[in-house]
Amino acid sequence: MLGDRVAILSFSPNASVPFDLTFLPPDLSLPGAIALIVLSFITSLITATLSLGGGMLMLAALALVFPPAVVVPVHGLVQLGSNAGRAIVQSRFVQWRLVLWFGLGTLVGSLLGARFAVALPEALFQVVIGLFIIFNAWAPQPKVSGRGPLANFVGGTVISALGMVIGATGPLVANFVRGLSDRHELIATHAALMTWSNSAKVGAFMLFGFAFGQYLPLVAAMVATGFLGTWLGSGMLARVPENVFRIGFKLVLTLAALQILWSAISAWL
Repeated sequence: MLGDRVAILSFSPNASVPFDLTFLPPDLSLPGAIALIVLSFITSLITATLSLGGGMLMLAALALVFPPAVVVPVHGLVQLGSNAGRAIVQSRFVQWRLVLWFGLGTLVGSLLGARFAVALPEALFQVVIGLFIIFNAWAPQPKVSGRGPLANFVGGTVISALGMVIGATGPLVANFVRGLSDRHELIATHAALMTWSNSAKVGAFMLFGFAFGQYLPLVAAMVATGFLGTWLGSGMLARVPENVFRIGFKLVLTLAALQILWSAISAWL
C-alpha cells in the first residue's frame, strides 16, 4: 500500500513542534517550503503564457524535494488547484462533450494506474519520472486528437493511467485536444480535462492509502501563489523571445531530470 511507504504524521495539539513548522510536511524545511511556494508562482507564469509546461517544471522540483512515492500525489493536488482556476475563468469556452467522455476514461485509468504506481520500487519510480521529463522536453510529441466518444474515453483511460506513474500529463492532454480549432476552446478544454484528470488521480491515491492532510497547508499556499502567477504571467513572459525561452526551459528541465536520475542510480549503488 502507498500509505505504508509514506511517513504519515497527524496534527496533534500536544505535539512539541515549533509553531512555524507544524504546517510543513515531514522532512521539508521552511526555506524549502518557501522555495516551492515561489516556484508555484513561476510555473504559473509559464503555464499562463504557453498553456502548458509549468506542470513539468513543478514535477521536477517536487521530485528533488520529496520521496518518489510522494511526488505524483502531491503534484496532482497542486495541479488540480491550478487547472481548476483556469477552467473556471474560461468555462464558457470548454467543450463539455469531450470533457465528459474523457473524464469517464480518467476514472478507469486512474484506478488501473494507481495499482501499478504503488507497486514500483522508489528508485525505479525516480527513473521513470526522470526519463519522462527528458523525453517530453526533447522528443517530438505524438499528434493525437479526440475523434468521438470512444476515442475520448480511451484517451482519458490511457493518459490517466500513465499520469499515475509519470505525474505530469499536460503535454499528452494538449496533444489530445490539438484538433480544436479555436485557441480559447483548446486552452479552456485542456484546463478542464486536467482538472478532471487530477481529481481522479487524487481520489485514487486517497483510496489506496495516501494521506494528503499533512500536505494541505503547503499546497494551499502554492495554489494561491499560482493564481497570482496566472494573473501576471502573460505580460511578463511575453517580453522574452520565444526561441530563447524554449531552449532555456528545456535545459532547466533536463538538468533537473538528470539530478533525479542520479539520485536513483545512487540508491542502487
